[in-house]
Amino acid sequence: MVTNTWYYEGGSSEIAEETKSNLDSRTWRVFAYCRCVGLPKGAVAWRFSIWILAVTVVLLLAWLANVSEVPGRGESEHVCVGFGVREITPEVKANTVWLAGFGQGRRATGVNDPLYARALVLTQGKQKLALVSLDVVGLFYPEVKGIRVQLPDYDYILVSSTHNHEGPDTLGLWGPNLFTTGIDPQYMNRLRRGIIEAIREAERELSPCRVRYGMVRAPELLHDSRLPVVKHDELVVLEFVRHDDHNQRIGLLVQWNCHPETLGSKNTLVSADFVGVTVRALEERYKCRVAYFTGTVGGLLSSLGLPVRDEQGRLLADGTWEKTERYGILVARKAEEAVRRAKEIRFSPWRIRKKVVYLPVANRYYRAAAQFQVVVRERFLWTGNPHQCQEAPKDAKLDDLAIETEIGLLEFGELKVVAIPGEIYPELVVGGVQEPVDPGADYPDAPIEPIVYEEVQGPARMLIGLANDEIGYIIPKRQWDERPPFCYGRKQAQYGEINSLGPETAPILLGALREIVREVMDMKKD
Repeated sequence: MVTNTWYYEGGSSEIAEETKSNLDSRTWRVFAYCRCVGLPKGAVAWRFSIWILAVTVVLLLAWLANVSEVPGRGESEHVCVGFGVREITPEVKANTVWLAGFGQGRRATGVNDPLYARALVLTQGKQKLALVSLDVVGLFYPEVKGIRVQLPDYDYILVSSTHNHEGPDTLGLWGPNLFTTGIDPQYMNRLRRGIIEAIREAERELSPCRVRYGMVRAPELLHDSRLPVVKHDELVVLEFVRHDDHNQRIGLLVQWNCHPETLGSKNTLVSADFVGVTVRALEERYKCRVAYFTGTVGGLLSSLGLPVRDEQGRLLADGTWEKTERYGILVARKAEEAVRRAKEIRFSPWRIRKKVVYLPVANRYYRAAAQFQVVVRERFLWTGNPHQCQEAPKDAKLDDLAIETEIGLLEFGELKVVAIPGEIYPELVVGGVQEPVDPGADYPDAPIEPIVYEEVQGPARMLIGLANDEIGYIIPKRQWDERPPFCYGRKQAQYGEINSLGPETAPILLGALREIVREVMDMKKD
């Protein structure tokens, strides 16, 4: 089976052509009527001419109204936005809940603060899209495809996870031991319902809006625990205000690039980590809904190991609620700064472009997890071509396995949003891939992959990580370092490769992104 790029620019070309044909027909009838009727002489002729003119104007206005309703042509139509939320906190007392993100066997003993599914629905004319963020560690692509099937009236749905390390296992990797899944099927059913209900609530809350874009840098709020040290330090805010009242906010979208893991590996209480604190602080400050989306979190960008002090200057320890709460407040303050700097942007037309690709599974731990049914998702045979697939039989060799995933580029007028299906390293987003290559690297001759923000340029941009999938770390191939001698003169390898599909992941994914960008540019030229 061969997969092609899927393209959406606000509607079906068949609809547009049919409408154009109808318009041409109506226009011809109006002009033919005026030409063939003929004009009598005298006062009667004058009144009859006025009548013909009036009919012509009415038909012309009807024509123009019809044109504005063609999907994808809605420049004169308002963008509408709605926010929805559903709580997705697991029932710790009634069920066994295994916490995800660190090691196996971390059973939840209580709830510190609730988890949520937060949704934005955006419409313009007949176009309708949804963006969803979940306070969980991740969601696989087949789950997202299932959500889309249940909401066929949507042109596009993006589901991202904050990559929360203090919530339930939703991938299967963090059960009681290495050979047992940590997924609770009942909870997954509840999570799916929560996603759909949040989207439908957001749809009911739709309101015409204008959009403001704000960005600030916050390198002081990031710790990169892997060499080379590169930080994607842009915090982005989209501020949605009422179309007829710019002082009345509808909601905020906040995007930041940090692992929600401040509570650490010894915590046993369910929590949204710093994300919950940030969202609550902003909702109290602005009296509107707030949705937080994660971005570039590979590398490893984290708050663990980052010096954070309280108001009195006291250094707060990793793995404590005091540091988690303080960090969440600091992120909220940066978001407030971004709101103050925000300026209105043109938010249409929309172009949503996605490309399905197939990635080889080279990680032996992932292969074993698939063999023991710890991780369950669609399996394919690696054909050597990332754009072709073949379903894997049950007896397929583990060395031949591949997975299906999706990368996307969303254009909303001046805003460009890159949808990355995992945890991408910051040097692949903002630049800084090791050059010259370290002699200890496993693939020193590997070329540098296309850099996301060199490919995707413009006055406003944003990256959403774990978008529609969680494939693990996306590592520059020339920085892959599993075999000795290790990079930077280290005695052992740095952390990262153990949670990546393999060294071909970054070249394939970012090659697909470059293809999308070039296809979009070619279409704009045409």
